[in-house]
Amino acid sequence: MQFSISYNKKKVIQGLRYHFITRKEIRILLILVNIFAITSAVLFYTKRIRPEPFLLSSIIWIFLMISFWYLLPNIIYRRSGTFKDNFTIFILERQVRLQNKRGYVEWSWNKFTHYFESPNFFHLYFSPKSFFLLPKECIPPDRLDDLRTIFRTHITHRSAK
Repeated sequence: MQFSISYNKKKVIQGLRYHFITRKEIRILLILVNIFAITSAVLFYTKRIRPEPFLLSSIIWIFLMISFWYLLPNIIYRRSGTFKDNFTIFILERQVRLQNKRGYVEWSWNKFTHYFESPNFFHLYFSPKSFFLLPKECIPPDRLDDLRTIFRTHITHRSAK
């Protein structure tokens, strides 16, 4: 299979958000901060604590949401030239080949540790922090199931949560 790839900024930002939210440590952090915020809100409402802990939990919650929802995805998008380039990807039996006018890179299937599918992308991971976003909009709809089968065959599947 062969596909031409280009990236849409808004969809890439959303795909990067999925990456962050699916990270186990970030989910745990968000859950703990939410528990702290809810607990402090209840305790403040029942007048068992002063307003400072409630204010602190609100500030931490707002900072985390801004960081993971806006700052980090936009910083990664701006720093990565990959999302501003056009590629051709070849899905072969033994490897994946990505090329553009400057050259190419090939990855054997065993280089990928796992993948998951979000609404706009297939997230192909090399390690917990190193991944490649394959946009679904560049793949003909009748080929998506074939591609899912190839990924299931060659890469461990993990669904987006």
